[in-house]
Amino acid sequence: MIASVRGVVQAIETGYLVLEIGGMGVRVAVPESIFDETVVIGVELQLWTQLILRQDSLSLYGFSDNEQLHLFDLLLGAPGVGPKLAMAIVSGMSVDGLRHAITSDQPELLSRVPGVGMKTAQKISFYLKDKIDDKQISAEDGTFNTVDAELLEALTTLGYSVVEAQKAVRDTDVNSSDDLEDRIVLALRYLSK
Repeated sequence: MIASVRGVVQAIETGYLVLEIGGMGVRVAVPESIFDETVVIGVELQLWTQLILRQDSLSLYGFSDNEQLHLFDLLLGAPGVGPKLAMAIVSGMSVDGLRHAITSDQPELLSRVPGVGMKTAQKISFYLKDKIDDKQISAEDGTFNTVDAELLEALTTLGYSVVEAQKAVRDTDVNSSDDLEDRIVLALRYLSK
């Protein structure tokens, strides 16, 4: 198994990077969060990887840290979740947001990820409930309370991705007000920058 790769970025495609490793170009499927970082052509990058062998394909999935890789592996064990859906979930939610959705029994947060219906979200939540320890989550980790969940729902309804909404809740001072409308305005100001 290929546990990690280090190489120079040769090409950037939608959902993929091509890394030059020892004179060979390797195509690696990556979550969208990789592109938020400073990934440009010519930069050396290390990814933690999972190699998936199918009858008709050999696919390499890469992540910026072991935590994302671990959650990807856990998601692959859930009923009805293949590599593409697991990658969509890891791309569509932060690690802390996914943990929070599972441990607080809020599958509706999972269902906000494109490609994840409510039934699939409930199956994933049920499957992962015992596999993700809620003690791993603390207030410092950027978890969300019930009011934050309402704000997340409002922002995703307005068309923002779950990742963007989570980042807005985490990076703005939305807790300065108890009024949901005021919090939405603060989050929208942040997102419009």
